[in-house]
Amino acid sequence: MEELYLGVGSRVQHAHFGPGVIIQVNYAQYRVTFIDHGIKMIDKTDPLFEVLVAENVTKEIETTSEVETSLLKILRLWGGITEVVPLGDRWKNGTMILQPGDAGLKPKELPIDTFFHKIVMLRDRLRVLEQNINSHKVLSDEDKINLQQYITRIYGSLTTFNVLFKDKEHWFVGEKSGND
Repeated sequence: MEELYLGVGSRVQHAHFGPGVIIQVNYAQYRVTFIDHGIKMIDKTDPLFEVLVAENVTKEIETTSEVETSLLKILRLWGGITEVVPLGDRWKNGTMILQPGDAGLKPKELPIDTFFHKIVMLRDRLRVLEQNINSHKVLSDEDKINLQQYITRIYGSLTTFNVLFKDKEHWFVGEKSGND
C-alpha cells in the first residue's frame, strides 16, 4: 500500500492538544493549529496523532518550506546518479592522445579516467532528461515518443565509447536493428 501525505486543511486529533487543523506541511512535521493550545509542530509519526478528515491528500510530499522544497527537488533530480561506473581495467591510468593532422602541431594528451568520467556524466544526464520527458505533465504521448527517439539515437551515436566500460550493463544502447 502506498503512503499518502496529508495536506493543508486536514482535520486532526491529538491526545494531548485535542482537535486541530493542519496549516503547514513540512518534510517530517505538520504545523497544526489546535483550538485550545494554539499552533504546535507535530511529528508525522507521533503515535498520539490521529487523522479525522484528510484534505488535499497527495502521493508526494508537499512542503511549504523553501529549503525543503529545493532539497526534495534536487534529490528527485539527482537521486539516481550516485552509481559508481568502473572504467575497464586495461584503460586504468591510461592516456588518450589527440593527434592533429598537421605534424607541426602539438598533440593533446588527456587522462582516460577524466574522459571516461565525462562520458559517464553525459550518459547520466541523458537518463535524467529521459525521466523528465517521460514524467512531463504537458507533453503529449506523441511528443514524448518523438523526443525519446532522439535520445535513443544519441545513445546509438555514443556506442563507440562502450569499449571504455568495464561491465557491459553500463554500455550505451541505441536502436536495435532487425539485423542484430
